[in-house]
Amino acid sequence: MKIKTISSREVYRNPWTSVREDVIERANGKRGIYGVVDKHPACIVIPLEAGADGEFVYLIEQFRYTVGARHWEFPQGGWELAEVAPEELARGELREETGLTAERLTLLSTLKIAYGVMNQMQHVFLAEGLTMGKPEPDAEESDLVVRRVSVGAFEEMILDGTIVDNCSVAAWGLYRLWRERGQVVSR
Repeated sequence: MKIKTISSREVYRNPWTSVREDVIERANGKRGIYGVVDKHPACIVIPLEAGADGEFVYLIEQFRYTVGARHWEFPQGGWELAEVAPEELARGELREETGLTAERLTLLSTLKIAYGVMNQMQHVFLAEGLTMGKPEPDAEESDLVVRRVSVGAFEEMILDGTIVDNCSVAAWGLYRLWRERGQVVSR
């Protein structure tokens, strides 16, 4: 089913987000209104550490204003730039939020976040060969908490509802498929 855009108008803008309202016409000829959130590309990083004592991931906990609560998730975010190299963005977000730098970054895939409402792409990276440094959080990230957890504990946090961030859960599922098959799933 094809939907035709009759008109489009921006109703809100800030440095990170714009919202537009489109008048549309569906294939059956009926018109309607569609609200679209436009956001620049983002990334999510799975910081994975493997050693003799097992596999671990680094998570961040932060207050998410939209839901009024603190939640655990993988480092993720975007910049106020439409054009930024995905790997540069991933390295920057990882360093800013956790202080970690990665020897290797592997692009697992690019997903679309909440595409029923928003047109934001999210590049999913695996970060390995980690070195700890000092975090450089943005002003709105000053309350971040960084935690290193075993993979088993992380997966339990998903199953028991401690981790509710769909992007982190999707990234982990993608990583598990990638590792199981030894290849990139999709681009």
